Amino acid sequence: MKLVYCIAGTRHSGGMERVLTNKANYWVNHGHEVLIVTTDQCGEAPYFTLDSRVRCVDLAINYEENNGKGIWNKLIKYPFKQYLHRKRLAEILRAENPDCTISMFCNDASFLYRIKEGGRKFLEVHFSRNKRMQYGRSGIWKWADKFRSHLDKKCIRHYEKFVVLTEEDSALWGISDNIVVIPNASGIHVDEAASLDAKNVLAIGRLTYQKGFDRLIAAWSMVHDKHPEWRLTIVGDGEEKKNLLHQIKLLGMEDCVVIKSATKDVQSLYMNAAFVAMSSRYEGLPMILIEAQCFGLPIVSFDCQCGPKDIVTDGKDGFLVPEGDVGQLAEKMDCLMCDEQLRKRMGCAAKEASHRYDEQVVMEKWKHVLGVQE
Repeated sequence: MKLVYCIAGTRHSGGMERVLTNKANYWVNHGHEVLIVTTDQCGEAPYFTLDSRVRCVDLAINYEENNGKGIWNKLIKYPFKQYLHRKRLAEILRAENPDCTISMFCNDASFLYRIKEGGRKFLEVHFSRNKRMQYGRSGIWKWADKFRSHLDKKCIRHYEKFVVLTEEDSALWGISDNIVVIPNASGIHVDEAASLDAKNVLAIGRLTYQKGFDRLIAAWSMVHDKHPEWRLTIVGDGEEKKNLLHQIKLLGMEDCVVIKSATKDVQSLYMNAAFVAMSSRYEGLPMILIEAQCFGLPIVSFDCQCGPKDIVTDGKDGFLVPEGDVGQLAEKMDCLMCDEQLRKRMGCAAKEASHRYDEQVVMEKWKHVLGVQE
């Protein structure tokens, strides 16, 4: 079977890029053809390692060059970019004649189903239904976010199947016969678990407003005097790095909070952590939590939309904290920092829970949806 995936780019270190890399590699290892079509690769190599049999083509639309510019700039340039995108994608699909084309809900989602070429059309989403409304913008941007959120809901019914990551998000999208829930696979194969002895708390993600690291740093300021020997390690890159470093300096925590650039060697990060903390304002299905469980790490996370409650059983393999309650986030981190036995008990439960996201379990669900024959 020949599969085409449409995504903005594979050059970033995000969860969606990692998930697509894992799926593409899985498919070619099982005898299928995969082509990844991007719009904003900007001449860069994929961040994660793709099998050499996975082909990639960039349409050079470059939507991201308009980021941070005024709404009138976008209103003028976006329609032309959409025209080019649709034209070039149709040409690719005509030449490739794939069995299935899968949109990762990027800028092609609004028109891919209208392109007659490309076989059966599927849509998968890696963010929650209310993502656009969680930007916290005001004025004309707020109305733009509402309008785009409305269009999102309209377009999903045009696809053969619309795949979401969690039951929670499925309910938010509403009743639709074509909605299917398939979580992300961990993509990690480890037999050993972290010792949980290191006095290090790990957080991983893009340094953006969404990930809420400003809230995590604020929570750390409430516990670091009690636990001066502990360190918070934040791993990622992004536009908020300067602001976060400034916050750390203002709080006088440069000796116990460190921000490291994203790395492909996630195993050493997890193996040298006592637990994982997640402070996101919204998610789809956070890969960091799934991966943490693979390494037997307890989790402390805000109960944001969507994903944490699907992964973490509160009080068993971690703690779920009411969204935005920085004080409780600090309190639950303090619990795990103080109690080694609790950490290890929760870590064992986390390791056991991780098998729900084994690659073979998840990919069998995708085979059923796409009609893939082995």
